[in-house]
Order: sequence, then C-alpha cells, then structure tokens
Amino acid sequence: MRSESTLCSLEDCLDVLLDYRGKTPKKTISGIPLVTAKVVKAGRIETPTEFIAADDYDSWMTRGMPKVGDVVMTTEAPLGEVGQIQTLPVALAQRIVTLRGKEGILHNDYLLYALQSSHVQAQLKGRASGTTVVGIKQSELRKISLELPPYALQVEIASILKSLDDRIDLLRQTNENLELITQTLFKSWFIDFDPVRAKAEGREPEGMDAATASLFPAELEESALGLIPKGWRLAGVGEIAEVIDCLHSKKPQLRDEGRPYLQLSNIRDDGLLNASALAFISDSDYATWTSRIEVREGDCIITNVGRVGAVSQVPPRLLAAMGRNMTAIRLRPEYPYPSFLIELLLSKWMRVEIERRTDIGTILNALNVRSIPLLRFVMAPHEVFLAAEKILRPLRASMESNMSRVGQLAMLRDTLLPRLISGRLRLPEAQEQRDEALA
Repeated sequence: MRSESTLCSLEDCLDVLLDYRGKTPKKTISGIPLVTAKVVKAGRIETPTEFIAADDYDSWMTRGMPKVGDVVMTTEAPLGEVGQIQTLPVALAQRIVTLRGKEGILHNDYLLYALQSSHVQAQLKGRASGTTVVGIKQSELRKISLELPPYALQVEIASILKSLDDRIDLLRQTNENLELITQTLFKSWFIDFDPVRAKAEGREPEGMDAATASLFPAELEESALGLIPKGWRLAGVGEIAEVIDCLHSKKPQLRDEGRPYLQLSNIRDDGLLNASALAFISDSDYATWTSRIEVREGDCIITNVGRVGAVSQVPPRLLAAMGRNMTAIRLRPEYPYPSFLIELLLSKWMRVEIERRTDIGTILNALNVRSIPLLRFVMAPHEVFLAAEKILRPLRASMESNMSRVGQLAMLRDTLLPRLISGRLRLPEAQEQRDEALA
C-alpha cells in the first residue's frame, strides 16, 4: 500500500448506503427502467429490460433516490458485481445496494474501481453467508475496508481506468450498430424478401445495384411456411452444415494456461465469442475434448441447455476445444458463407424454429442435438448467398476486430486496477500504458 493511503471502512467513508426491500412493484413493458442484479456486470450497468410504472416509483424508492454517479453493487446471486448510474430516473431492484462516497473523502469513480479490486472482492466473499444463495448483509458490508489515497489521487486513478472503459463502451456501441445493420439486411433479403416484393410491384429494390437486384425473382410462391421467392425452397440446417455434438464426459481440470477450452460463459448473445475470458486445459485433455471436433474460424457454437439457442461464431486465429452442453455447426465446403450462417442463427426466424424444437423439462429446457439439423430456413441460390456474404463479411469482421480490442483494453484495465489502487504503479507509468493502448 502507498504510504499516503489509509484504510477506511465503508461505514466511515460513505455518505449514502441504500438498499430496497419488500415486494418489487409489478413489472411493466415500459416506464421507469429497473436496474436488477442481472444487468449489473463487469463494472457497468447494461441496458435494463424491465420496468416499473411511474406511479409506483415514489412508493418503491422511499429509502432514498439515487443520483448520477452513484455506484450500485449486487449483494447476492451474483455477489459483488458493480456498475455506476449514468442516467435518471432509474429504479433499483432488490439485491442491489446504492453507494455514494463522502464528498472530499471518497470519490464515486474511485469507489467503482476499488470495489472491483481483489482486496475488496475477497472481503465480500469472506463476509458473505448462505449455502444455496451466497449473499452479504448490510451490517457486514459496512465493515468492508478500502485503500484510500488522497482525494485528488483517487480522481486521477479513476480517470485513467475510466478512459479505458469509455473506449470499451464506444467499441461495444459500434458493434451494436453494426449488428443492427447486418440483421436488417438479413431480414430484408432472407425473411421479408423485400427485393422480391419490390420487383413484383414493379419497383426497383432499394439499397442495391442493378446487378444485385437481378439475382432476385419477381414472384413469390406458396410453401409450407408461407410465401417465399419463386425458385427458392425450404431446407434444414443439416443440408448446409455438419452438426457435431460436444463430448459427454466429466469436465476437465481447468488451468491458468494451456490449450483453449470453450464454456457457456464464452457464448455471447450478439453472435460474438468472448475469447478474452477463455479457460485452459492440458494437452492431454485437449486431445480428448477435440476428438469429435476442434472448433475453428467460422464455426458456430450453439448452447443446448440453460440459455437454449444462444450462439456465437469462432473468430479468426482461434482453435479451441468445445465444452459440455454445446454443439458445433460447421458449414460444408460447398457453402462458404459464414456470415450468412451466424445471421441466420441469430435471426428471429431461427429463434422461433429453436423454440419449436426445444424440449421442455421440469428443471431445464433442452435443445436436442438431433433437432438442430432439422431447423428450417429458406434456401436461396448460391449467387444470392455470395452477394450477401460480400456485404456481411466486412461488417462481421469489424465486429470481431472490435471485440478483440475490447478484450485487450479490458485486460489492461484489469492489470492496472490493482497496481494503481495498491500504489505499486506510479501514475505516469499507468498513463503511458493507457495512452499507448488508446493510440
């Protein structure tokens, strides 16, 4: 610890510590965004997907109102995830506490990062209780100690870390925009058949040149799933891809280094693989777990239980073993259209297909690997697939590159965080590493 730092309990350096108890108001489809434990992840609050009515807001938030800059932390399931309030109004759900530092003693931005440090996370786990659900009581939370450098130094430390998070957020937002573009094009061409409908009505298809427009017919015809372009047909995923089940064996021993081993936590909801949080296994275990398939660039991985149907695509330069409860989907050589494949699997059309073939269980729902080749879609001529791939591939490549960059910046932030808070790294050195990473 740096000589000018002191240890301070949360009890002594917080101005506000709020939690929200009782029965949460009825959730609505719109209204005041509700920050729940499931949207507080990795130092940020993701976009809430649940709301409460404006009329219920004041009666629910009687313990106190949050302010912009306040830090929120989950107290159980999971314990110790933090984020910071950026916009108002928001409602805070159960299992969330709101923390606000004393002015001039504890800066909220510094608090956000201090709570993520190994020093604090270890204390949270040590003071937690419970067997099935592990959580921390407010009385124990108040005893957690922070390393507290002078206030001005807190601001500088937080500024370095926050600049990295700001770039990460920008890259994530860019990817959200790119994914909206790719899904819009996919839906237009392969679900709504907009170019075909335009030609059928005597109009020129929008957003494409004459050569591309000529690839689409000018008529729709009936099929088992409704109207589809004339000359196109229904097909199953198994026609264009091999579907390869995971190894059903005891989970291998995970290591700090070795060969990459994919787990469900690597499967993101946006089709990108979180390769920055890979687990590793020994060479011998790797040989066993790749006996059916060693996944590679362009392969898609779909989850079979829990988050049924979540799918990600393996990025360039990654070879890995695939863990339990996942299935690999590898395009056949005659269908070299990986961007089409991932957009198909992410589409609302395919979500309906997956739900239709999901087995409903008493504990967990499951997508049987034998059902995956039967998932239906509309097969277009190769020329249409090729035209789509030429547009989609650069967009997906940018998303993959941005995701890789996010992983690199997050790794730097996580490396700098404990060293800055403990004083083992001087500010000029940290600033130099930050500037080099952001250049």
